[in-house]
Amino acid sequence: MGGMDEIPRRLTEKPSWLLTQLTVHARRLVSEGFAEAGARGYHYRILAALDEFGPASQADLGRRCRVDRSDVVAAVNQLAELGYAERTPDPDHGRRNIVHLTKAGGRQLRRMDKVLDGVQDELLAALSAEERATLVRLLGRVLADQEAG
Repeated sequence: MGGMDEIPRRLTEKPSWLLTQLTVHARRLVSEGFAEAGARGYHYRILAALDEFGPASQADLGRRCRVDRSDVVAAVNQLAELGYAERTPDPDHGRRNIVHLTKAGGRQLRRMDKVLDGVQDELLAALSAEERATLVRLLGRVLADQEAG
């Protein structure tokens, strides 16, 4: 039952429609994978930013990770409780904390990387490695153009 041949061509020829449909599948796969790893999407974003850019304020993490400030605070609290991140007072700003990645956080990030690698493989199974690289490059270019306004 159901297949792309049963969907109006006007829809299947629109990249916006295809992207929306794929988003549903991608979110489900990521959510299921992270749930199995005892993790959440915001955790991955924050751990990845700390790993790549080093210690940062919660405000900087929110900007880099595209996470609302209140969600950053909640996620950093969770990460700190789990031992994946720690906060220290910012010596240059009395009320601000700097968030640091812990060794345990680095290990969790690597576990989450493996989960996401599996998700990419499942989501993009129909594509070759070269086609996947092309898709990522093209999507990145479209996103950069949209954000440039």
